[in-house]
Amino acid sequence: MAQAQVQVVTLRGSVSTVVEFFGYAVNTLLYQRGVYPPECFTSVSKYKLQVLVTTDKGLKAYLGNVLQQLSEWLMRGVVQKLVLVISGDDSEVLERWQFDIDAGRDGAGQPSNPSEEATQREIQAIIKQITATQTFLPLLPDHCTFDLLVYTHASADIPASWESTDPKLIVDATNVKLRSFSTHVHKVDTTVTYRGE
Repeated sequence: MAQAQVQVVTLRGSVSTVVEFFGYAVNTLLYQRGVYPPECFTSVSKYKLQVLVTTDKGLKAYLGNVLQQLSEWLMRGVVQKLVLVISGDDSEVLERWQFDIDAGRDGAGQPSNPSEEATQREIQAIIKQITATQTFLPLLPDHCTFDLLVYTHASADIPASWESTDPKLIVDATNVKLRSFSTHVHKVDTTVTYRGE
């Protein structure tokens, strides 16, 4: 009698998947939205796609530090969302990419138990959607900056080098909900908010 193989996603495996996704999603956004010039990126194969990742040493170091801290917070279950904010020269917020994280700890919104392959397909679809948003998002000015905001529970230990900030919301904005993905432990929902023309 053949036994069914059950694939169990551990907390550590789920955190690794979520953090890796955020790394590729942030790189894709910075490239697609022109925050960094194209020559600062190189193409790699991931999620059965060609995705662009930065070659800029300063940006790589910054993202590495953020993702490492994010990983630690996800392991402790204290992260609520990650937000990438794109602002113009005058600090006016132009776009706000929000990734809501549900750890399913309350049992009410418990994520399903998808296979690793299904999770990878869901992530692939999100990366494709991020790229496709170029067709409807307003053009950004030539010089933009970005901020990464991590929303945590009050119980989270915040490193001294991190600082609190306002939520950088956009007044009278348009919201577009993109796809989500889930592991057995985490569910990530994606929304882009932008200032209309």
